[in-house]
Amino acid sequence: MGLPLRATKAARVRGLAAGAAVTLVLTSLGCQTETGRHPSGARPSAHTATATSATTSPGRSPSAVPPRGAASAPPRTIPSVRDFTPASGPGWRPGSGSRVVADPRGPLGDEARMIAAELGLRTASGPARRGDLSLALAPGQSGGREAYTLTVGDGRARITGPADAGVFYGTRTVKQALRSGGRLPEGVIHDRPDRAQRGLNLDIARKFFTAGWIEARMRQMADLKLNQLALHFSDDQGFRIQSSSHPEIVSAQHLTKAQVRQIVALGQRLHITVIPEIDSPGHLGAVIKAHPQLQLRNAGGTTFQGSVDISKPAAARIVDQLMREYAPLFPGKWWHLGADEYLALTVKDPQASFPGLAAAAKRKYGPSARVQDLVTGWLNDRARLARQLGKQPKAWNDGFFTGGVVNPDKNIEVEYWTGRLKETARQPLEYLREGRKVVNLNDAYLYYVLGEPGGFTYPTGERIYDEWSPAVLRGSTPIADKSLTGPNRVLGARFAIWGDHPEAQTPAQVAQGIRLPLAALAQRVWDPGKPPLSWSEFTRLAERLGV
Repeated sequence: MGLPLRATKAARVRGLAAGAAVTLVLTSLGCQTETGRHPSGARPSAHTATATSATTSPGRSPSAVPPRGAASAPPRTIPSVRDFTPASGPGWRPGSGSRVVADPRGPLGDEARMIAAELGLRTASGPARRGDLSLALAPGQSGGREAYTLTVGDGRARITGPADAGVFYGTRTVKQALRSGGRLPEGVIHDRPDRAQRGLNLDIARKFFTAGWIEARMRQMADLKLNQLALHFSDDQGFRIQSSSHPEIVSAQHLTKAQVRQIVALGQRLHITVIPEIDSPGHLGAVIKAHPQLQLRNAGGTTFQGSVDISKPAAARIVDQLMREYAPLFPGKWWHLGADEYLALTVKDPQASFPGLAAAAKRKYGPSARVQDLVTGWLNDRARLARQLGKQPKAWNDGFFTGGVVNPDKNIEVEYWTGRLKETARQPLEYLREGRKVVNLNDAYLYYVLGEPGGFTYPTGERIYDEWSPAVLRGSTPIADKSLTGPNRVLGARFAIWGDHPEAQTPAQVAQGIRLPLAALAQRVWDPGKPPLSWSEFTRLAERLGV
């Protein structure tokens, strides 16, 4: 018996509406639809409804779905997938009845809702059927918590991973593959990052960036599978986060704690850890402005910009109070201590120039101690507090010294940039031979310094893509001993934005300027091999993907 006429019409209307919605979303992703034209102008081939698409390589016209029996090609994504086993078949693309299947109240609920919204689909608790994209945890799966497997066959797609982070990265591959080629290729992807730490370092102390600007960069980072945002929010020019313990040091332009919580919450959804940095004992000009009694002076009374007198207990007290205040605001694993460019150690004879520091060093560490030891003791004390607060400490490489009676804590991660104030800055090989773990922020490739002062030039994505690797820690030559630069020693890399001349570029110009360098970095820290595309192909793909 037939259905009543109005029910049949309603069903048709719902079906047309759902189909139109999927068509609209796929078009916005850059995908070819069955009734529409691809942005390049090429027409789609006729094929079945639930597994249709055209594959588009950068700079090429869309091709039809592989003919029956032909093996599929890997998807075009940034970063590229590391392992793909092709199979014959039409692949997968969302159709009008497709769903994202996962337990909405389970550990993958956020991931399911996000990719469903991006693809214009609804979520469902299962079981999965033809046309669906399903997400599931597989605790025994290899590769670590950021690994995932993406299986496409029988008209459906399935992402599994040992943890939610890996499944999330699988959804980023789905999103990019649909945008670059209109479908997921038939076969199995096994993917994982080469380096555990991958991200962006942002100086909001010298140049203030709004919460909205920061969140937009985080969404860009997530699509590139980057997982760290380090916020340098205290320096000579400003202190940029609301404080209850020391409101007198906070700049007029600053992030409220509510905004920081929003940023951190977004990071948790995007699997990006937000890392705070209060640089000390240098770069504390904003603190000194409110507490001038902490200013470092030499024997002649000359002041040294941004550096506090660490012989005064009040200097340590204020930094420690700030660390305790902000630790709950940043629930992630790491705390950046700074420790670079303490100006007392840039003079020829620190002991003669700063007799107060020299005397304090001897009182605390014995008659052989020097100013360097007092500075190292400061670093170790802050690292100890960071651990008490549940954080893994990090510090810049030029805050680590040798040859003293006090040695830097072996468990502080070394953030290697170079160290331009001292021509004798130690080579990265020294830190690695000491058994230290290093993160790469090579200033020759990864420093975007506004205004290009002191010989800096804006880095290009092409140089990062063609020349740089995690083993290139200083200059342009990689460390030859590969046993010292593997993923367990050089933990990863971050691209850094520094606001030395804050008016040199607008926030929009900064966002545009870092776009391709950030994409190139993402490729090089995810996949250790030679990039599969030429630079021109890579840039065309980045444009198509919108990253």
